[in-house]
Amino acid sequence: MDDNLYDEFGNYIGPEVDAEEGDEVSEEDDWLDKLDKARGEEDDDKMDVEPAPENLQRAVVLHEDKKYYPDAEDVFKGAEVTVQEEDTQPITEPIIKPDRARKYAHADKQKDREHFPPTTFTRDFFEGMMHNPTLTRHVALIGSLHHGKTAFTDMLVHATHEGRWDIKSEKSERFTDVRLDEQQRGLSIKSNPVSLVLPSTRDKSYLVNIMDTPGHINFSDEVTAALRIADGAVVVVDACEGVMLNTERLIRHAIQEKLAVTVVINKFDRLIVELKLPPTDAFYKLRHILDEINDILEDAGGMLNQDTPLRVSPELGNVVFASSDHDWSFSLRQFAQVYSEIHGSTFDIDAFAKRLWGDWWFDNSTRKFVRKSPDVSASRSFVQFILEPIWKIYSFVVGEEEPALRALLENELGIFLRREDFGLDVKPLLRLVMGKFLGKFPSGFVDMLVQHVPAPNNPEYLRKKIEHIYSGPLDSRMAKGMFECSARAPLLIHTTKLYHSESESGKFYAFGRVFSGTIKLGERVKVLGEAFDNETNDEDQRVEDVTGVYTFQSRYRIDHTVVPAGNWVLLEGVDASIFKTSTISTHLGVALEELFVFRPLRFNTNAVMKMSIEPLNPAELPKMVEGLRRCDKTYPLLKTKVEESGEHVLLGTGELYMDCVLYDLRKIFADIEIRVSDAVVSFCETVVETSSLRCFAETSNKKNKLTFIAEPLEPGLAEDIEQQKISLDWEDKKAVRSWFQKNYDWDVMAARNLWAFGPDRRGPNLLLNDTLPTEVDQQSLNAVKDSVVQGFDWASREGPLCEEPIRNVKFKILHATVAGEQLARAPNYIIPASRRACYSAFLTATPRLMEPVYLVEIIAPADCSEAVYNVLARRRGRVSEAPKPRPGTPLYTIKAFIPVIDSFGFETDLRTHTQGMAFCMSVFDHWAVVPGDPLDKSIVLRPLEAATSADQLARDFMIKTRRRKGLSEDVSVHKFFDEELLAHLKALDINIV
Repeated sequence: MDDNLYDEFGNYIGPEVDAEEGDEVSEEDDWLDKLDKARGEEDDDKMDVEPAPENLQRAVVLHEDKKYYPDAEDVFKGAEVTVQEEDTQPITEPIIKPDRARKYAHADKQKDREHFPPTTFTRDFFEGMMHNPTLTRHVALIGSLHHGKTAFTDMLVHATHEGRWDIKSEKSERFTDVRLDEQQRGLSIKSNPVSLVLPSTRDKSYLVNIMDTPGHINFSDEVTAALRIADGAVVVVDACEGVMLNTERLIRHAIQEKLAVTVVINKFDRLIVELKLPPTDAFYKLRHILDEINDILEDAGGMLNQDTPLRVSPELGNVVFASSDHDWSFSLRQFAQVYSEIHGSTFDIDAFAKRLWGDWWFDNSTRKFVRKSPDVSASRSFVQFILEPIWKIYSFVVGEEEPALRALLENELGIFLRREDFGLDVKPLLRLVMGKFLGKFPSGFVDMLVQHVPAPNNPEYLRKKIEHIYSGPLDSRMAKGMFECSARAPLLIHTTKLYHSESESGKFYAFGRVFSGTIKLGERVKVLGEAFDNETNDEDQRVEDVTGVYTFQSRYRIDHTVVPAGNWVLLEGVDASIFKTSTISTHLGVALEELFVFRPLRFNTNAVMKMSIEPLNPAELPKMVEGLRRCDKTYPLLKTKVEESGEHVLLGTGELYMDCVLYDLRKIFADIEIRVSDAVVSFCETVVETSSLRCFAETSNKKNKLTFIAEPLEPGLAEDIEQQKISLDWEDKKAVRSWFQKNYDWDVMAARNLWAFGPDRRGPNLLLNDTLPTEVDQQSLNAVKDSVVQGFDWASREGPLCEEPIRNVKFKILHATVAGEQLARAPNYIIPASRRACYSAFLTATPRLMEPVYLVEIIAPADCSEAVYNVLARRRGRVSEAPKPRPGTPLYTIKAFIPVIDSFGFETDLRTHTQGMAFCMSVFDHWAVVPGDPLDKSIVLRPLEAATSADQLARDFMIKTRRRKGLSEDVSVHKFFDEELLAHLKALDINIV
């Protein structure tokens, strides 16, 4: 074997080849070169790929390196190529996510000048009406859940928006329910406005701005925002269900806001179709509803010391009857006008209308109206001339064949229908017939607003309203401009709501009312927050440019260049610094000293339900925080805060309210998944006795000493302070002193030395200077008054038991030693000492916890009463009133009190035990003391177990609340008591904790 033919590893390499032989090209190699060249030309024809270099054309290519298809860089020139590593994201998630369009609202396109919707009025006529406040009315539709406010608004929209609605449709459009979840839930969540031009019975047009408000009692904060910028409240009442719990509360709220009250008795058709009442019984049912409303108005007016009692009645023109489901409404004058048109009579329509309600009968023998019934079988005029014709029309449309119905319509009513109209279903046919009988437009409703709701430029009414909502002096230039509703006065706008944009979740539109001046597109304005004060806090302001001026129509916006005083307006570009409400003024021409804000909204309920949330993915915490900030903007009563433990807490009015907030957070504002804790409630801390001894606290420099005691407030005083029946901001200080002397029998010295309410100047606690001038230098004490008040405010905001607000406590300063040097009595010394003195006085006055309590209205049949009582008993509930029958129905009303902490799931539990026959509404009513001593260490609580007896509840609630907030389990006396005071307590054998 020749070793030259093999390498060192034994591989055959063959003999050596001479250089000349290697240069010679064989026929076989030449043929291969031609074949490779031909293939290269074909490849060049198919796709533009650079040929390989000569030295690589004959190279050996491995299988895994072969290129059968072009790379992405070859096909998509300049595209970015991302190499995704294996298993770095789940298989269900695409590498490149497609754009996901989020739709959460029904919205039409913005209506500019070229695309104004088809309506019964033109855009120029609409803008012309905006410049005439005498022909403008601002009203809010208020009422209980499912009483037909949104359907009534639909009726008005259908009358003015042509071609939007098919009369044959059985489905309600719900024009002002723009959110998808509103349509799915079947109830309104947000207040939404609509501006319409409507004619009266005298064919005179008026611009009517209507705010459709939610009926669910959890969303009463939306009603408060609507009432602030309205001039009248239209109370919508279901003719079948009558006055309910929320109806009464909203009527009282409207009276407190100084608004004119009118009534629409809706769903009139239910008396005929569902209850099947005869006309006479229906009259008694309607009269009972109005009597209930008048009793509420009389009581509410008496509480506010109004001289002229309010009263609603059809003959006064402030009551309208309607059936929004069948698309008709009427007032007495409108019905009298129908009789005048049918019979061609020339009688006095107004005089005839006034005799169509009450104890009036028509004597056929004398052809006159009389006060006494001429016959036993005679019917009242309202029954004879209104109810019986409506009952007859309904009975013929529902039960008679076409010939009989045609004869009634054509011979008696003068109504002519096409042949195909008689083939319609009952509901569309009723709409068509009643629309031709009573008219297309709700002119009776417009008459009611014109006569009983003041115009935006009514000076007498404006003075009352501005005095109620404006915090500035009433003799200033700004106030006079609002009294006159002058478009030439300095600009002043009060915004009460923020609506988020349909296209951008972080963008908001501010909705409010122009009280004076004119807002222009592109104008630079000054936005003042609720906390703005030209003396103490002038930082809560911001200069913004108005980028859009609109009239808001719920589902679309109408753009304008200018909007004068007396109108509602939607502004774009000013929302950055607005959280709840704001005051917008002109940027130039108004000095800082002239600027005052409108007062914050006064709600008729409290946010007492609490939930803590956190993102499922901790990395998304910034998104959740930003989403919470946006939610805080859109819900007027929602409160968000961060506890010391770091948890984010939401406070709302009820379960449905919190569910809607969480929906917005997940789907609209943050678009993340969140983890939600079980619902809890916010507590309050109070005392039930006077402090057992004088409690003092020294400053850290030992040069100042404050002595306090605590005692309970007089019953009802805390509620009066919260409802602002009394305020220390009154300019007349003598009025403050006389109010306390008159209502709570205070002596002159106590009323004169009232220092503060707290927390936040309007809280349900007060600080009283009860020192004697002979013992304490009043000049030195007054020098540190602001610091003492700040310490009191701090203490009343976070109590010592579990850092919950203090309520219903009166703190008295009995003695004070104040240093003469100013540096020795600086706020950093006085404020902590004042806080500790309040805490020590509080803990020695038998402290207790207070919990919120719901008032529950339950409507159920009589045979479900026992099941209702059983459900209430399991949740510490108690019946407050005996069951009352609802007139005209087989149902009973039961009112009860139930603690909020035991109310979670109550509605579901109630429906389960009554087979769905009971319906309930719950609203915060009052605070109640929790049974038991929260500081009793002898009570043994087992982990993960609820309190077994009522005496353990207070201790159980306090410990769990402290654990949730990251505090120690028990209250530490060393934190709030000075050493000298502890020694004194020990000598007296007083054990606080």
